[in-house]
Amino acid sequence: MAGEGRKFDTGKLRFDLIPACCEKEIAKVLSYGAAKYEANNWQNVEPFNDRYYAAIRRHLNAWRIGEKVDPESGLRHLSHIATNAFFLLWGEINEKS
Repeated sequence: MAGEGRKFDTGKLRFDLIPACCEKEIAKVLSYGAAKYEANNWQNVEPFNDRYYAAIRRHLNAWRIGEKVDPESGLRHLSHIATNAFFLLWGEINEKS
């Protein structure tokens, strides 16, 4: 009889806690952007923080007044907000300003 399987993952990051549906929404926005511009073009936008902060505010304002879907992309405003926040986080981690 085989012994019990072991996996020493205590204290490791729990990527399984990220809801797959939300991860998919960010992937949709990234895919849309890659098709419209090119893959990872978002990393080269200047001034980085100002542009993505402004984008978050535009999508947040549209969502706040009741518009759930961005008319240009056909994707949720909240998906755009999450993606732009992801960009700002990436910029902070990588010291992009």
